[in-house]
Amino acid sequence: MCRDDLEQMDDMVDKDIDYNDIPPLTDAQLATMKPLREVLPQVVPNKARITIRLDANTIQWFKEQVRQAGGGSYQNLINNALRDYIEQQKEPLEDVLRQVLREELQEIKVHLAQPTV
Repeated sequence: MCRDDLEQMDDMVDKDIDYNDIPPLTDAQLATMKPLREVLPQVVPNKARITIRLDANTIQWFKEQVRQAGGGSYQNLINNALRDYIEQQKEPLEDVLRQVLREELQEIKVHLAQPTV
């Protein structure tokens, strides 16, 4: 299991998970369980606890997005938004525009290649 797998699982909402083939855990099994960070510390994402002040309407927007999606963590959503922003800053605007143009031109080629009825 890698970090991407954990992030995908973290973003899943309960209604998307099929529990039909998972038997319920017994009390004995639950008593012997350890936190994942103790069993596989290298797999647990390295996150730092901080205190940050954000506008109330910003927090509310992220919470609303999570609610509309059916559940999840607004903090993970904020983290993902920040990560996406950082990744965008790494790519020069010219490269992004070229990629968008390539994708659009490909769509036009596909559309033009389709026979008209």
